[in-house]
Amino acid sequence: MAATKPRVLYVTDLAYPAAGRRYCDEDIALSDRLRADFDLALCHPLDAAALMDAFDAVVVRNSGPVLHYQAQYDAFRAAALRSGTRVHNQLRGKADMKGKRYLLELFAAGHPVIPTVDRAEDLAGLPDVPEYVVKPELGADSIGLAFVPREELAGITFDGVLVQPRIRFTYEVSFYFVDRTFQYALHAPDPGRRWQLERYRPTPADLAFAQRFVDWNDIDRGVQRVDACRTPEGDLLLVELEDLNPYLSLDVLDDAARDTFVTAFTASLHALLADDGPRTD
Repeated sequence: MAATKPRVLYVTDLAYPAAGRRYCDEDIALSDRLRADFDLALCHPLDAAALMDAFDAVVVRNSGPVLHYQAQYDAFRAAALRSGTRVHNQLRGKADMKGKRYLLELFAAGHPVIPTVDRAEDLAGLPDVPEYVVKPELGADSIGLAFVPREELAGITFDGVLVQPRIRFTYEVSFYFVDRTFQYALHAPDPGRRWQLERYRPTPADLAFAQRFVDWNDIDRGVQRVDACRTPEGDLLLVELEDLNPYLSLDVLDDAARDTFVTAFTASLHALLADDGPRTD
């Protein structure tokens, strides 16, 4: 008799209408590859809390912005932590998993991030530019994001929002990691077409930039995407550190790179399952 494979609950919203991306294609393909190593079932994020006790681990993938179901996500998270359920990504992430306030912490600590404030008295510390970005602390997928001219800054109500200068960047680039190991990088050569991505060959300095944020975070088992923009001066600035359910753009990769990623992802999940310590992520 064949040995029983670990049971994995794969959380995804196959119907989520993501702009410029097809969540369903990525998750159908990735979950199919994982079946070689795991007994796997897909479920909608609203069903995860009710189903997870029957599985050895939960993989949270393209489940959509949790602000659309915040109460249910909070209940899932609390139940998983209480029961010690193994969740991939681990639930102790300090970045987008908890909202956008980490950008304040990183900026205050001198890391290369887009300058970010959350108080009117700190606006003077931002660069003097024609336009500013106002984004919700719990935003995702550009939901609630607004551009405000400099002359209207005084009218901003600081109630759960962050303010940043609108950076005129050359391009955006994303670095993808499994656990703390770099896998691949993609960039959008046209700033106006965020999800028209191409492979990107990072320099050692680029990798050091991305690695510092992955190392700052508390996730040992999971996938992270470091999103950055290249300024006209050639510097990289962090836009966000996605550590909850980053879209991976696996369709952009060639077969060899995709196989390498799947192998690393599979090994990460096996390592999570092999952890004999307390199951409190």
